[in-house]
Amino acid sequence: MGRALSAHCDSGTRRHLLALGSRYAEYVGWLVQETGDERAALWWTQRAVDLAAAGGDRALAGYALVRRALITLYRDDAEQTVALARRAQSRALPPRMRGLAAQREAQGHALAGDRRSCMDAMDRARALLSLQDEGTDEPVIGTMHLPDPVGMVTGWCLVDLGQPREASQELDRQLALVGGDAVRTQVRYGVRRALAYASAGGIDHACDLAAPLLDGVEAVGSATVTTDLRRLARALARHANHSSVRRLGPRLGTSSRPSTF
Repeated sequence: MGRALSAHCDSGTRRHLLALGSRYAEYVGWLVQETGDERAALWWTQRAVDLAAAGGDRALAGYALVRRALITLYRDDAEQTVALARRAQSRALPPRMRGLAAQREAQGHALAGDRRSCMDAMDRARALLSLQDEGTDEPVIGTMHLPDPVGMVTGWCLVDLGQPREASQELDRQLALVGGDAVRTQVRYGVRRALAYASAGGIDHACDLAAPLLDGVEAVGSATVTTDLRRLARALARHANHSSVRRLGPRLGTSSRPSTF
């Protein structure tokens, strides 16, 4: 649609229409990925890149690599996640995009258990995300609901690095900064916080944190959240004799099934 309309416009309007179409396609790709359809997510992401390129914007191709790295992250493929994220850190790309890529690289290193490389990447991400992209009126790429995205992703990474106590403390701090209306963000990182507490042995508190999130899990319908929810269910299953686990177990099992979505 955007490409068809742009064919009948002047060059400036055409560029804006193609940019708008590319952002919509990128957003649709993210939504489709949240349903668990990786093939469709990759198709829409590539469509976004093509529309952006037709309008003279080659930078979105870098963000497409960040999105592809999210897919490999949830496949537990640390090597591919790091490789894709590094490719998206070209100096030709805007600082924000490179910062998001550095965050994804950190998540890949965390998955591989490499704390030093993870924290180095997080330091780069913080420096890049602190810079403002000047001279552009383009829509902001990436989430807008994280007051401190680097801090939140650091908490995320600490879970995969086997540091659940540090992770739970960091995620406590970060989630306290997120507004209650940001339901998807509260659910996504809240489930990971519950996983951190469960991994650290705080079984009752993990259940207390998880219980109020389950309505939100069903409402947002996120395949990525469900991945962590299944991890939480497995961690709690090791403590099946806890009364809090017995109470939460049936509903947690229902919410963590892929068929929910």
